Amino acid sequence: MSADTLQHHLVQPYKSVVSKTSEEYKRNYEEWQPIVEELHERLEEATAEGKEKHIKLHKKRGQLLARERVDLLLDEDSPFLELCQLAGYGQEDMTLGGSVVGGIGLVCGVECMVIASVPTLAGGSMNEASVLKGGRLGQIIYENRLPVINLQQSGGANLEQQFKVFHRGGGGFRHQAILSKSAIPSCCVVFGSSTAGGAYTPGMSDCVIMVKKQAQVFLGGPPLVQMATGEVTDAESLGGADMHSRISGVSDQLAVDELDAIRKAREWVSHLNWEKKGKLPLRHLQASFEEPLYPADEILGVASANIRIPFDAMEVIARIVDGSRFSAFKPLYGVNLITGWAFIHGVPVGIIANNNVLFTAESNKATQFIQLCNMKNTPLLFLQNITGFMVGKRYEEDGIIKAGARFINAVSNSTVPAITIMMGASYGAGNYAMCGRSYNPRFLFSWPNSKCSVMGAEQLTGVLDLIMRQAAKRAGIDIDEETASGRKQMFQSLVESESDVYYTSARMLDDGIIDPRDTRTVLGFCLSVIYNEEVKGGNLYGVSRM
Repeated sequence: MSADTLQHHLVQPYKSVVSKTSEEYKRNYEEWQPIVEELHERLEEATAEGKEKHIKLHKKRGQLLARERVDLLLDEDSPFLELCQLAGYGQEDMTLGGSVVGGIGLVCGVECMVIASVPTLAGGSMNEASVLKGGRLGQIIYENRLPVINLQQSGGANLEQQFKVFHRGGGGFRHQAILSKSAIPSCCVVFGSSTAGGAYTPGMSDCVIMVKKQAQVFLGGPPLVQMATGEVTDAESLGGADMHSRISGVSDQLAVDELDAIRKAREWVSHLNWEKKGKLPLRHLQASFEEPLYPADEILGVASANIRIPFDAMEVIARIVDGSRFSAFKPLYGVNLITGWAFIHGVPVGIIANNNVLFTAESNKATQFIQLCNMKNTPLLFLQNITGFMVGKRYEEDGIIKAGARFINAVSNSTVPAITIMMGASYGAGNYAMCGRSYNPRFLFSWPNSKCSVMGAEQLTGVLDLIMRQAAKRAGIDIDEETASGRKQMFQSLVESESDVYYTSARMLDDGIIDPRDTRTVLGFCLSVIYNEEVKGGNLYGVSRM
């Protein structure tokens, strides 16, 4: 009997207890419809590449659009996991997506980060969203050891946002130098003008390809040169592709046109002799894993769209793991937290999922489970739907702070890669313990119903109102109820807007908002990506209040 057959024999599929004909299932499914429709509308909006007149002018010059360049670079039928699509959404002086298309796809069979500036959107110039998005993409490149291909045509920094762009933007060049030192290959294809800071992206790449009579790279364009030195020159002589290929040596390859440039970039990848450092299971490589017993579409019926209404995370797990098989760890202890092992697209994972608030038992259970996953070199998957740790006199006496500290200690010091999915609420220290953004998961995605803040808007507003009343009573001051009520409503509205998933995603507190039905597909791709680097656990022990 093979190991795979034995595993399937020992771990029985989870039997769903949800009826598709129940009123709860129907209500959930119905409530999800406008939420996922809004998501797809906004994601479609994020694919726009500027005003029609700018697009027409760009095409008139014989140039491809940014997304066309990406499509031609990727292998035919390659998946493309686009990241931070809604960066800058709804923010003044920002372009949607930061004038950058960024994501992971296959180039000559190699998983690569592809970053394309959008020249038809504010000239491809960088604003604050561009810088923050570039920083996050750079972190993903480094942590997951991904070759990177920059498709460059940018006007450089948006000078009206120089303060927001200049100080943090320089870190991108430092990051390129670190990538090179770490033997993570980079290629820059220059399709048009790349000025000032934009010149350092090709300047610091391992390989540079420039398009003849289109690409221009210089620290200062002809007007700046004339103003600074009195020298009069034209753009082609100053920094054209031909000059850089024949004289300066900044360019390594001179392409006759954009299609040739993309072909040369693919050729560069084909000669990398790239291999993953992590050893993916054979079942993943051969795509011989089982699909879940239950269709992904059922997630909309088993999970509540309303974060105030709890749902059983096990029903979601059964619809994302191979064969719906899940080996539970301590199923009768700390029952508000589900822990256990499964496979997703043939890759082993340790899953930690919330079913309710965290008590001491749940915290102790999670700490032990994270230790075991590190011993087994098994990646972690956090499925967040958490209002936080339990509060109250009894629980403080029971040592909830110590237990929570051990949980957070384990998450902080765990060295196996983690992926986090926000399925609903993500509040307070529960966000921290369940590997929120500040705990550096390799990838973090949100469902479109999720909300994230220090606590729920009603609870936070109520706490502040109570504190205000207690302070007024101590001071002997009468409260103007009408003013207090107005202030309370304004603050609650503010908290609700700031905890909204589109607000947090616009500020890159996640790597994107996904349709719940795409969760398994996204996880499978991310798990493959993290194995570009060795997956290895480590010692979790720091100071711990036992």
